[in-house]
Amino acid sequence: MLEIKDGKKILVTPVSAEDLKDIKIGDIVYLTGSLTTCRDVAHRRVVEEGREIPVDVRNNAILHAGPIIRPLENDKFEMVSVGPTTSMRMEKFEYDFVKITGVRVIVGKGGMRENTARACKEFGAIHCVFPAGNAVVAAVEVEEIEKAEWRDLGMPETLWNCRVKEFGPLIVSIDSQGRNYFEEKKVEYNENKDKQLEEIYKHVSFIK
Repeated sequence: MLEIKDGKKILVTPVSAEDLKDIKIGDIVYLTGSLTTCRDVAHRRVVEEGREIPVDVRNNAILHAGPIIRPLENDKFEMVSVGPTTSMRMEKFEYDFVKITGVRVIVGKGGMRENTARACKEFGAIHCVFPAGNAVVAAVEVEEIEKAEWRDLGMPETLWNCRVKEFGPLIVSIDSQGRNYFEEKKVEYNENKDKQLEEIYKHVSFIK
């Protein structure tokens, strides 16, 4: 579901393809509901080993992150810090991962490329960037860790299934039409680069 609150676009899980159709690259969104940390090894288990993911992420969200967790009593946990992992590490798995799991919102650090863009377009998903350097802020937006699966992988790779509230801001880097903000900006910057360099050289020509 998509809510508009005080001018903020808030995706509330479960999220449908219809909810994402008017969200475009460069938009700022927030997430409320289910968010599961999911990194390299978990992707490999699902895609290469064919293992069923033990957390239902269909129409929900994943976060490329290896958090720091504080164990509490009665098998409960507290999120201490959850800085996003570089999403490009998951690029080779992401098309198949989205196809298999039905995940709708992918959150991480930095851009992704053709594999992920194709998945977003074909299956109605988006990739978002959580601003780097805000791991503690992100942890505050985690209301509760509800499940911890694949604990044998260790703290960074465990699937930490969280309930979050207005998690963000998230910058949409790939939308459900397959447009890629990072790749489009690269083209734009490269087109302007020579012109800008020519102007800069005029002012630093005295430097040998």
